This record gives sequence, C-alpha cells and structure tokens, in this order.
Amino acid sequence: MDADLIKINLDATTNSDVIKALGELMKRKEYVKDSYVDAVLNREATLPTGLNIGGTCVAIPHTDPVHVNAPAIAVGLLNTPVKFHSMIAPDQELDVRVVFLLAVKDPKEQVELLTKLMALFQNVETLQKIEMANEREEIAKIMEKAIS
Repeated sequence: MDADLIKINLDATTNSDVIKALGELMKRKEYVKDSYVDAVLNREATLPTGLNIGGTCVAIPHTDPVHVNAPAIAVGLLNTPVKFHSMIAPDQELDVRVVFLLAVKDPKEQVELLTKLMALFQNVETLQKIEMANEREEIAKIMEKAIS
C-alpha cells in the first residue's frame, strides 16, 4: 500500500471531485493511464459503488483494467460526507466519508480484492481506525494487513 495514495482531510463537494483528486494521485505515480479518471466517472454514473456499512458509508469506485498500469488503492478520508449512490439500491444516496479508489490490473484479482475489502468493512473496529487515523502511514499499515 503506497502511503502517497492516501489523502486525509480531503475537501470535496461531489463524488466526482473525490474521484478526480484520488485519481490524480494515482496518475502522478503512473499507476493508471490518462483515461482512468474519466473511465471511473463514467462507470460510477451507471454502476454506483456506495455501501452503507452500518453507521459508516464507504465507496469503492473502480473501472476496467485496460485503464490501469499497475494495481493500487487510493484512500480518501473526507472532511464532510459526499453523496454517492448506493451499489445495492442505486436510487438511494449515501453520505460517504471514506473512499477506496481501486486500480485493478488483473480481472481475476478484482474479486479477491473486493472480498478482502468487504471483510475489512465488516470489521467495524478496523474501519473506524481508518476513519479516525491522522497519519497516512497508519492507514497504509491497516490496509496492508487487511488486503495481504
């Protein structure tokens, strides 16, 4: 987990702002291609990624591997919640505080990664540690442990 892809105290007003900010971090380090952010935004419009995890709402935006150079996860902790549509009930908007922007290179690994993230989300204590963290390195360590 690259700590440079973690943004604490992210100021954003829309889910597009969040995706662009986190996608830019990935682009700068060449994890993703120039087409990545637009591809994520287009996918999010039709296949939303918001999840209500019992008290905390998260989002896991991602797109097709063709836009990815190397696998990565960018994490954004938002100062104020941003609306994402629910993955389960797309008409419903969720107030998301934590965003995990995924760049998956191998489609086979996507299922495994999503499974590990779901396990992380179900561990309320771990998710709260991420949400309350003040240091990028602290989040990176938690994420590494959860997805390794």
